[in-house]
Amino acid sequence: MLKDGEKGAILQRDKATYAVAPHLPCGVVSPATLRKLADVAEKYGCAALKVTSAARIALVGLKESDVDAVWKDLGMNPGAAVGLCVRSVKACPGTTFCKRGQQDSLAVGMKLDEKYHGAQLPGKLKMGVSGCMNQCAETCIKDIALVGKPKGWMVMVGGSGGARPRLAETLVEGLTTDAALALVDKVVDYFRANAKPNERFGRMVDRIGKDPFRAAVLPQ
Repeated sequence: MLKDGEKGAILQRDKATYAVAPHLPCGVVSPATLRKLADVAEKYGCAALKVTSAARIALVGLKESDVDAVWKDLGMNPGAAVGLCVRSVKACPGTTFCKRGQQDSLAVGMKLDEKYHGAQLPGKLKMGVSGCMNQCAETCIKDIALVGKPKGWMVMVGGSGGARPRLAETLVEGLTTDAALALVDKVVDYFRANAKPNERFGRMVDRIGKDPFRAAVLPQ
């Protein structure tokens, strides 16, 4: 029996079948990819195709013996759905498509996804990028979040869902895109260097203290 995450497969409730979720950067997918997902799902008798909260499309109800063949037919990389790593980068349409967008969240999300998706860390970490204060990428509950405002990016940290939910707190506002991305790099590096095993970002800040954290990552 495969362990959770082995070969990109997640054991399901029945303890007999698996789900796989290919990586779809920021949830953007082409018609050709959708057709391929549907074809593979039909070929291997999937019980369901499920759009996940991380903007992936999971193929649910696969036999263990079919997992390798499914990935071969898909020709896609697994999404980082489990493990101590950057699990997902969620981004709204932003100024690319949305009339309410104030910053280009989709382009920034794609940059973060390319650099960080699956990156190994002491604890799991989720990122979100919203183009306006409506926060359609659920940035208020992400470990690291960027929110677009008329005069630049607001960077937030420390949010999480789960059994111990925590709202993200504002770290700084009014950053250019380059400055916001550079700050994310510093924040991730700080987490990598200071978090305990399995510790979420917000809990790390609570343990270390907001002032020492801010002093370490923000320009003096």
